[in-house]
Amino acid sequence: MESMLETALSQFHGAADHLGLNDEHREYLTSFKTAFHTEFPVEMDDGKFRVYQGFRVHHNVARGPAKGGMRYASHVSMDEVKAMAMLMTWKCAVVNVPFGGAKGGVLVDPRNLSQNELQNLTRRFTSELEPIIGPDKDIPAPDMGTNPQVMAWIMDTYSMSHGYTVAGVVTGKPVALGGSAGRFEATGRGLLYVLQEHLRADGGVAGKTFAVQGFGNVGGVVSKQVQMAGGCITHLSDVDIAITSPTGIDVASAFNFVQSGGTLTGWNEQHGHHDVISHASILTAPVDVLIPAAVEGVLTEDNAGDVQARLILEAANGPTTTEADAIFLERGIEVIPDIVANAGGVTVSYFEWVQARQYIRWTEERVNEELRRLITTAYQGVAGRRTAARSKASLRDAANWVAIERVVEAMTLRGIYP
Repeated sequence: MESMLETALSQFHGAADHLGLNDEHREYLTSFKTAFHTEFPVEMDDGKFRVYQGFRVHHNVARGPAKGGMRYASHVSMDEVKAMAMLMTWKCAVVNVPFGGAKGGVLVDPRNLSQNELQNLTRRFTSELEPIIGPDKDIPAPDMGTNPQVMAWIMDTYSMSHGYTVAGVVTGKPVALGGSAGRFEATGRGLLYVLQEHLRADGGVAGKTFAVQGFGNVGGVVSKQVQMAGGCITHLSDVDIAITSPTGIDVASAFNFVQSGGTLTGWNEQHGHHDVISHASILTAPVDVLIPAAVEGVLTEDNAGDVQARLILEAANGPTTTEADAIFLERGIEVIPDIVANAGGVTVSYFEWVQARQYIRWTEERVNEELRRLITTAYQGVAGRRTAARSKASLRDAANWVAIERVVEAMTLRGIYP
């Protein structure tokens, strides 16, 4: 199967071909400013220590400090982190926030750690990263397997080494520590805003059916947002179970149950009583809209021909391979790409960073209003660019054109330091 890095590079070169990018810019934009790999010990609850691998990559910082999530997962690798850092560069550029792309992670299953062990791992990893992160250099955020508490530990560890509180070193912090109102829901809410803009001429979200793969913070929130807007979630899955109901699943009840410490399996047994189906069938469900909100590389040439949804909203990063993209374009299935669709998280992270640097607090209403403005403007720009191309192009093509042009413009204006 095509790796996520191979997919990211293939998409870049396709866009570069269209833009007529020269060899120097291609070489620059397919290289990585910083690729940090560390192996570090962590004290466990039994008094022994275990060695873990951690990664942090900066792709390009021509437009501003590096920005990207920090994930704890059992499949983290340097290539995966590089791919996601590159996608973050394009995501920040297409939504027009002044950041470059970064990503990081630790090769660990956080479910196997106690709270104390998780804190020890986070603080030790932060101490390893201390030379390359900072509010003007690289600002981590939550991702798969991490949360506001992890960001609080990163901020505290970094602050202790500097002798004063540095709230702007991370985003996605608890609100009590300078986090932004609305940050937890930002990615899911941004997905809804983009979807509403896309469907504005097609009757909106109400009445349409949805399949959602993934029920974490992103999948859960976007499911709730879609349901509140009148959409019907008929197919839903997490890592353990996939369920369906032709009359719709009460995702708000399910998400509240999961957030309180339960599981989707437990909720279905106690409250939902919905039919259990195969995980693979979620992606090929007979719905209007498919929302992959789990991991990368789930839509491939093997299943793209069986997808029944006419619209795919990419809530996860890199869920569609290059081969699947080509099949969807040929079949007339619209894909709203990740670098536009799920940019609500980094957009509100930008707002949080601004608030931290200025020592002010925005209301949630202001956060949501500014999020809607920036992300719908970004989508409109991408859709307009595709229309102007007057060729058979996808929204992903157009988004990459917009993003790469903005990064190249910044690189050209800054020049190359001799």
